[in-house]
Amino acid sequence: MCGIAGVISFREELYAQTKIFEKMQEEIGRRGPDQRGMLLTEHAALLHTRLSVIDPQNGRQPMQFSDAQETYTIVYNGELYNTAELRQKLMEMHYRFETDSDTEVLLKAYAAFGEKCLDHLNGIFAFAVWEHHRERLFLARDRIGVKPLFYHLTDTHLIFASELKAILAHPDVPHEIGIDGISQLLLFGPGRTPGCGVFRGMEELKAGFCGCYTKEEGLKTRCYWQMEAQEHTDNFAQTVEHVRYLLTDSIRRQLVSDVPLGTFLSGGLDSSIISSVAAREFRKDGRELHTFSVDYRDNDKYFQKSKFQPNSDPDFIRRMQEYLGVHHHWTVIDTPALARALFAAVDARDLPGMADVDASLLLFCGEIRKEVTVALSGECADELFGGYPWYRDPEIRAAYGFPWSQSTAYRMTFAKPEIAELLQQRGDVDREYRATLARTSLLSGESPTEQRMREMMRLNADWFMQTLLDRKDRMSMYNALEVRVPFCDYRIAQYLYNVPWEFKEHGGYEKGLLREAMRDYLPEEILWRKKSPYPKTHNPNYLTAVTQLLESRLQNPDAPILQMINREALEKLMYSEESVQWYGQLMTKPQTIAYFAQMDYWMEKFDVKVCL
Repeated sequence: MCGIAGVISFREELYAQTKIFEKMQEEIGRRGPDQRGMLLTEHAALLHTRLSVIDPQNGRQPMQFSDAQETYTIVYNGELYNTAELRQKLMEMHYRFETDSDTEVLLKAYAAFGEKCLDHLNGIFAFAVWEHHRERLFLARDRIGVKPLFYHLTDTHLIFASELKAILAHPDVPHEIGIDGISQLLLFGPGRTPGCGVFRGMEELKAGFCGCYTKEEGLKTRCYWQMEAQEHTDNFAQTVEHVRYLLTDSIRRQLVSDVPLGTFLSGGLDSSIISSVAAREFRKDGRELHTFSVDYRDNDKYFQKSKFQPNSDPDFIRRMQEYLGVHHHWTVIDTPALARALFAAVDARDLPGMADVDASLLLFCGEIRKEVTVALSGECADELFGGYPWYRDPEIRAAYGFPWSQSTAYRMTFAKPEIAELLQQRGDVDREYRATLARTSLLSGESPTEQRMREMMRLNADWFMQTLLDRKDRMSMYNALEVRVPFCDYRIAQYLYNVPWEFKEHGGYEKGLLREAMRDYLPEEILWRKKSPYPKTHNPNYLTAVTQLLESRLQNPDAPILQMINREALEKLMYSEESVQWYGQLMTKPQTIAYFAQMDYWMEKFDVKVCL
């Protein structure tokens, strides 16, 4: 994986702006500590920082290729999982290769097929190609949206990058938020509306989108892929077999690496499946798989069962470790370290995020990186197979609005009165919810249940899943750790979009189809374990720690957050006994307090100005 950035301007020469580009490149340096490269022409600057995973000796970027018609230069962040097949197809078209890197394959695929190269790619990616003679920039992001790509567009230039901080390093980009940005932070956060970059003028290329930027037409973007409703003709047995094939094929493809590779292992269904398939593949080559788990100091003492978290992970992790015969690594995080990492998590995400859920992953990835450079993780299984409580509870499923965030009225109480009035008039949450349903692909004649399940999958794919993918990318790449997500294979997403709900809930179990498909890979107690979310600390000292953190920041009478947030509401949050459900089961009262502390730190760090 890598970091990419660039500036295209048709109204000014860029040769004299090297210092600006070096600063932008520095901001994404943690994504790629191994190599740095820069292409600078009159109207284009392409920047790259490389984390070497495939063919470390070659594959330097920006990479250039010329044929009879054009010279192409690419900067690319990602991994292609069908590199071998695509290279063979291009060789049959008489292309020749000088490296083993997937970058060269992608570059020559673009030369061969143009924009239609996207139809040939299986992987996670964000990339930009500059066509020197045509003076045209092509941008693209993978179908699911695993890899990020932000941009800022004005009348004079297009600036793009893997992370917001690189764009914000450009002197022409304002560090401002308007009512749109406030709405994102307060009513949607830590999620974001698809395509929104929170800062004024900042956007993100949406998942499954590409675009072209030229002097004549400016930036034109389009959707090249989305989940489409189709009739499902496979019976249950055939569906089980196809799911098993798709998932094992995806995992095996993502085990290719020229550097050390391991897997996350929580003891839950999803990571255990990935670790089991990976361990079998490693054993074929006489290798031992390294697996990694996280826990919190004293969680065994303070853990309490709940509807969302019926049991803790360690016993199940140990069972999988024994079952697989892997080399397992534990990371144990204590409360002070978790609180301290909240601001580092903002440094990584460039926005306030999922509080300790972000911070713990950042610390965890730092420990994993000491052993491996690549790790496989189980994100997105719940969104695709219907594992969350809001899929399975008919009352929650039927409720209007985003199921993980039914707290709009409560969130509004934190806004200063004049801002709350504007937010109330806009109705952003209602508008975005309706827009998501409107772009959901449906089949006529389906039952109301099946149509609602398609809507639920669209809601989760566009919103909740993107929040988790943001988190995984930023926290891992902050530590120069490449994390791959086999469940995010677009073939799995498209197939599961059309599988009937009764198949997915086979036997009355959450993700019953997945359990049936992979039952030969797991011991019984793991196979039928009830879903448990990403582990968080249960130590009551954490609430004390984050409260003190927010108190400390509010001692400043000019605390940046007070530009838009009501101090009295923050004090009520800290000192009252009220329960809070801010963002699903992952963010309750301690995490909400931490979120506001992160927000104040973020505004200070980037000198954010509120401009209504």
